[in-house]
Amino acid sequence: MQGLVNDTEDRALLRDSVAKIAEKYGAAYFLERSREGRKVDELWAELGASGMLGVHLPEEYGGGGAGLSELAIVIEELAAHGIPLLLTVISPAICGSIIAAHGSSVMKQRWLPRIADGSAKMAFCLTEPDSGSNSHAVKTTARRDGADWIISGGKYFISAADEADALLVITRAGDLDGGARNKLSMFVVPVDAPGVTRQPLETAVVSPEHQFTIFFDEVRVGPEALIGEHGNGLRQVFAGLNPERILAAAISSGIGRYAIDKAVRYAKERQVWSTPIVAHQGISHPLADCHIAVELARLATYQAAELFDIGENAAAAANIAKYSAAEASLKALDQAIQTHGGNGLSKEYGLAELWFVARLMRTAPVSREMVLNFVAQTVLGLPNSY
Repeated sequence: MQGLVNDTEDRALLRDSVAKIAEKYGAAYFLERSREGRKVDELWAELGASGMLGVHLPEEYGGGGAGLSELAIVIEELAAHGIPLLLTVISPAICGSIIAAHGSSVMKQRWLPRIADGSAKMAFCLTEPDSGSNSHAVKTTARRDGADWIISGGKYFISAADEADALLVITRAGDLDGGARNKLSMFVVPVDAPGVTRQPLETAVVSPEHQFTIFFDEVRVGPEALIGEHGNGLRQVFAGLNPERILAAAISSGIGRYAIDKAVRYAKERQVWSTPIVAHQGISHPLADCHIAVELARLATYQAAELFDIGENAAAAANIAKYSAAEASLKALDQAIQTHGGNGLSKEYGLAELWFVARLMRTAPVSREMVLNFVAQTVLGLPNSY
C-alpha cells in the first residue's frame, strides 16, 4: 500500500529487513503468545541479533549508531505486521536512551550492549498511584546512607517488570528541597535486589507484556546505580520521555496500517449480491479517510524523530505525533472491524483484540488530555490549567 513517508535507501532496507522478520513470525504468533500469557523470546532474540533493538544506540556500546528515526521504523514495521511490542518502547527506547545520554561510562558499558543485542531488558518505573501525570509529585524517595542510596516507595502500571533484568527508577531526592516541585533522581535497580517485590496488575490488554505494581522496601544500591546528577532527574528523564512519545506514535501508526491493510484486502474479497463490498462508497470512503489520518500521523512521527535526532527541541512535535497517531489508529481499527462485520469480532481475523493495545496508546504513555494541556500552554501560550 502506497504511503506518504519517503524513506532513504538505507531506511528502506531497514524497513524491508524488519518486515521479513515480522513476516517470519506473523500476527498469529503475537496473538497466540498474548492470549496464553507467554513471551515472544524468539522474536526478541532475533531482533537483537539482527541489530534492530539497538539501531539507535552508540556504536561504541554495541548499537547501530543511527537515530530514533530508525528505531521508529523498526517499531512501526513490527506493528504494521500485527506485532505491536510495547517492550521495544520501554527497554531500548526509554531506558537505553536515558543511559546513553546520562549514564556513566561504566553503566553504559554494562547495560547498553546487552540492551542492544536483546540479552538484557530494562523496565521503566515512573508512574505511581497518587502522582499520575504529575512527575514532580512522586513519593518514592532515595536517601543517602554513606556512599549508598536507600530507595523506598512504590510504582504502578509498570510494564514487563516480570521479564526485566533491572528497573530504571525515578525517585524524589529526599535530601533536596525542590519547593513546590520535587527534585528527582534516577537509579538502575536490579530486579532481584533485596526489598524489591512485584505484584501482577490485571488488565484487559491482550499483550505479551504484563503490568505490575512494584514495591521498594529500603532497597540499598551503590553509588554506581545513580544515573547522571542527583536531583537533576527531571531534565535527564526527558532523554527518555520524548522518545517514548515518538515511538508510542510509531506503534499506533503501525497498528493503523495493519488495520487498514486487513480491511482493504477483506473488502476486495468479500462479496454481497455478487459485488465486492469495496465497490460501495460506504466502505471505501471511510477507509480512505482512515488512511489519510494514519499517513498524516506517520509524517508527524518521523518529523518528531528527525527533530530529536538533530538535537532540536522535539517536545511539541513528540506530543503532537503521539496524539495524532493514537487517534488515527483507533479510528482505523474501529473502521476495519466495522468493514469485517461480525468477522471483525472473531479471533480468526485478529482485529478486535488489538483494540486494547490501540486504546492503551490513547492513555499511555501520556494521556490525550495532558497532550492538549501541553500544546495549549507551551505552543499556543495559553494560561496553565493546572
